Amino acid sequence: MYLETAPAAALESREPARARMDQRNETFLPHVLTVDAGAVVDFPNNDSTYHNVFSLSKIKKFDLGRYARGKSKAVLFDRPGVVRIFCDIHSHMSAFVLVFSHPYYAKAEADGRYRIDNIPPGSYTVSAWHEGEARDTRTVTIPAQGGDVDLDFVVQ
Repeated sequence: MYLETAPAAALESREPARARMDQRNETFLPHVLTVDAGAVVDFPNNDSTYHNVFSLSKIKKFDLGRYARGKSKAVLFDRPGVVRIFCDIHSHMSAFVLVFSHPYYAKAEADGRYRIDNIPPGSYTVSAWHEGEARDTRTVTIPAQGGDVDLDFVVQ
């Protein structure tokens, strides 16, 4: 879940964190990774086979080449958007990196719950994203006095 547009103060420069998308049992973990624009993502290989991580996404094209177990390579994700990740050796491996220009996003827990903290008062459009596209949008108003606001989505 994420705000489609964010208040101007949210666009002030922040120090992006380093993130990690593991390769284990011929699977990318996590399947969906959310990061701030400017984040570096490490792609460690923890399988007994070689991997070749790449993306053809317009937001970030790259090809890390083949590398063995115990090795890791990194990519800078400097533009917001959705980046689809693949392995050139194992066609069944795929994942997503969602890159945001603001901090107002959250990944749903296994039970479907999510929380986006510290949203300033105002009206916003919230999008629910699933497997490559926004599946639903809702408008939410955060009151001037603050507090929690519930917003439910059904994503199928």
